[in-house]
Amino acid sequence: MLKRRQFLQYALMGLSGFTLATFPQRGLTINFDLDSIEERIVLLMKKYLIPGLSIALIEDGQLVYSRGFGFKNRQTLEPVDQNTIFAAASLSKPLFSYGVLKLVEEGKLDLDTPLTQYTEKPYSKDPRIKLVTARRVLSHTTGFPNWSGNSPVWFNNTPGKKFGYSGEAFVYLQKVVERLTFMPLAEYMAQNFLLPLGMSESSFIWKPSYEYMASSGHNRQGKSFAMNKPEQALSAGSLRTTAVDYAQFLLAMMDTESNKEYGLSQETLTQMLTPQVKISSSLSWGLGWGLESIKSSQYFWHWGDSGVFKSFTMGSRESKTAIVVLTNSENGLKICEPIVNLVLGSPHPAFRFSMINY
Repeated sequence: MLKRRQFLQYALMGLSGFTLATFPQRGLTINFDLDSIEERIVLLMKKYLIPGLSIALIEDGQLVYSRGFGFKNRQTLEPVDQNTIFAAASLSKPLFSYGVLKLVEEGKLDLDTPLTQYTEKPYSKDPRIKLVTARRVLSHTTGFPNWSGNSPVWFNNTPGKKFGYSGEAFVYLQKVVERLTFMPLAEYMAQNFLLPLGMSESSFIWKPSYEYMASSGHNRQGKSFAMNKPEQALSAGSLRTTAVDYAQFLLAMMDTESNKEYGLSQETLTQMLTPQVKISSSLSWGLGWGLESIKSSQYFWHWGDSGVFKSFTMGSRESKTAIVVLTNSENGLKICEPIVNLVLGSPHPAFRFSMINY
């Protein structure tokens, strides 16, 4: 039988120079079978033609493991390392929601006050705009479409009636946040959350350092595409981050003792992870997070999809265990489910969410 290192060596040779980079680990007490995880990742990346991936694991409220696999770019063969930047896409939404709820704690925004009361002019001429609140934006019950493009926004449903995932609604709430804070969203998030949480490499807009740190995206056939360079923040999807950085946010979702000055209170975190609207027997949506209930376990989760970058994160506030997987491939979500199941155990209904595009 091949020893683990022999296995990895042969597997990597089959990926034409495929590499893995070990990141610094803090007090590795993780109960997961790391050998199985690494071997599975190598095989799945080869199977699904995924050039690069970064993973971070949290156990007992500590970042205990992180590793990079493969390449930033399939053509240049530059390896993924601990500073590699990925486009997080919709993983932006929970972090933005965290920032919104801080404004609620500070009394600057009320979850159930119509957003029209915070704006100079309505976001839509439809009178139902007066029914749109921050709570309905964060729980995806505004009735807005996901995106309106260049057309005036419309309502698919009356606000508050049913779940309907909407990035458009997050853009509306972003305008309110920028008006209340008197600063662009990228600046508000960086000053109040990214830097205090230790997410020093992350940003909602492009940074010059990303020229050397950013991964390229890849389509299903492995063709590479340069990462987009957002000049203005988009609350719904412009976050650029690393797996280790995003794990710092997941830690903030679990612990408030170490970040009382800028973190959310236990009460607000509980509200954030309280179901606001039911999707299925096991899935619901809280304030910024998808929620999953299986047996006696409760998880918060979200996926990211910008086409050639795909990602997934899931965590449990009760057990203080979490995972984040960032990939630079249009095939990326195909690898997330087996990895999450291997790490957290048992099948997760979140992967059956209708909007996840494998």
